[in-house]
Amino acid sequence: MPRLATLLVMLCWPALAAPPRPVPQKQTAPLDRRPLMLRAIQEEVERTRAQLKLPDFDPPYFAAFEIKETESHHVEARYGAIYQSNRNRNRRLRTEVRVGSYAFDNVGTKSMDYDFSSAPGYLAPRAAPLDDDPLALRTSLWLLADENYKSALKAFLKRKSKKVTEVDDGKNLASFSQETVAVYLEPSTPFSFDASHAERLARSASLVFERHPEIFDAYTTLDATRLTRYLVNSEGTRLLTSQTFYALTLFGVTRAEDGMLLTNQRTLYAQRESELPSDEAVLKLAEKVAQELEALRRAPVLEPYTGPAILDGEATGVLFHEVVGHRLEGERQLDDEEGRTFKGQVGSRIIPEFMSLLDDPTLEVLGGVRLNGFYRYDDEGVPAQKVTLIDHGVLKSFLMSRTPVEGFPRSNGHGRSAAGEKPRARMANTIVVSERQVPFARLKEMLLEEVKRQGKPYGLIIRSIVGGETHTSTWGFQAYKGVPQLTYRVFPDGREELVRGVEIVGTPLVSINKIVATSDRVATFNGFCGAESGYVPVSASAPDVLVSELELQRSAKKSEKPPILPAPDRGDSPRPPPK
Repeated sequence: MPRLATLLVMLCWPALAAPPRPVPQKQTAPLDRRPLMLRAIQEEVERTRAQLKLPDFDPPYFAAFEIKETESHHVEARYGAIYQSNRNRNRRLRTEVRVGSYAFDNVGTKSMDYDFSSAPGYLAPRAAPLDDDPLALRTSLWLLADENYKSALKAFLKRKSKKVTEVDDGKNLASFSQETVAVYLEPSTPFSFDASHAERLARSASLVFERHPEIFDAYTTLDATRLTRYLVNSEGTRLLTSQTFYALTLFGVTRAEDGMLLTNQRTLYAQRESELPSDEAVLKLAEKVAQELEALRRAPVLEPYTGPAILDGEATGVLFHEVVGHRLEGERQLDDEEGRTFKGQVGSRIIPEFMSLLDDPTLEVLGGVRLNGFYRYDDEGVPAQKVTLIDHGVLKSFLMSRTPVEGFPRSNGHGRSAAGEKPRARMANTIVVSERQVPFARLKEMLLEEVKRQGKPYGLIIRSIVGGETHTSTWGFQAYKGVPQLTYRVFPDGREELVRGVEIVGTPLVSINKIVATSDRVATFNGFCGAESGYVPVSASAPDVLVSELELQRSAKKSEKPPILPAPDRGDSPRPPPK
């Protein structure tokens, strides 16, 4: 990092009477300019709705303008030294202009959204001014709204022309739901981040991995992010809200003797700086991550497996998120390119009858854990709502944005998006509920009973998972994949052995319907989920589950040698004293 050179200029004055002392100024709180910016957005929305029109063409019937401002701090340490320590701030714009009516407008299928054949030669910038300059902001919105209006007109005429040649399916779905006007302005709150402390902690935690020479790379990161949202639409909705996330990640890399690359990590989230774990707890967790990684290095490779298994609560939450949750997102029921696994299944049993599935973005804390997916209003200005998706195994509803689907004409507050992206129905806080609960010790006994019944040499317990992915489109196979970090082979005598080199795979309905029982404890997986509308914060809460049959395949393996030389000797390069 370059040093800051400071030039001190000494000014010498004649020996005159001392100048009078300045009168101390009263300290005042910084002026909150957010309402000024919100008013500028509202003025441009009203101007767009009232005046934007081409002769002989329809004017907009709806307009929505949004700014998402991201303030972030990032600290990264490796080998006891800071590699990155920076602060960033940006603002992204999203303007939505609709032509036609709520019953039929320019917005069609996903394939129309991604049709770039008639894209304009110049695209207006999606960035907003960092200065709180109302005129600059309105100018940016004006240019982007003009582009959106012209594109909306072309799309509207294209959709109308299809009615001439294509058969009407007779369902008569509206294009956009009419919702109640919402006005909610959160007060400004301070955004704290102690960068000096974060750097000291990151250095110390990264040094823990140095005590484990087989771990050839590792890092510790600390991040703080505040997202401030300004949303105004022509219906009268005005929102000014913010979300803050703190994240601590510990990550290590090694290779087994057979060349398999192995990683292990933990990421902890908080929504207040004071809720991050203590320094002592972080160092203990870093040591645990390192020890687990060393154990993985010595662990045998598991061959492809099909048989009974227990998934811990976090793994179960990820399973339901990938296998069921994405397939219940409303827009997926409309698009012919989607597999539409559950289309037409409302009222049918799709999972075991002792289980239910909810999504509740209004829930801020569950079991003492703050949930990433909490919010009060979605990105279309609709109040967040608790939705029972599956009740005792029977499909009841879908996650809904303001895009209606058959049987569900209104939003349930799940239209979500990353900065600058178009909202779509997305998960928030997904919660698995079970009425067939037993203590975990009994669940393990049931696993061994199932192992013996099936004549298997062992069962599995999956205790940690880093994430997963799913395929929902028609042009691919309908399947999902989960990536476990810690998988244990459980022998009939109850002995457990750590194994490596596997991934969970399967088809959605088959996997879920193999669940036979659950534990009486709930765990939460916090994270961020990426889909068509970008990355949004989510959580998944679930009990441990016993699955009578789970399929695991070998993970991709590259047999590469670890570093040839050992790491530099710390005695040869003594560290500078800590700052």
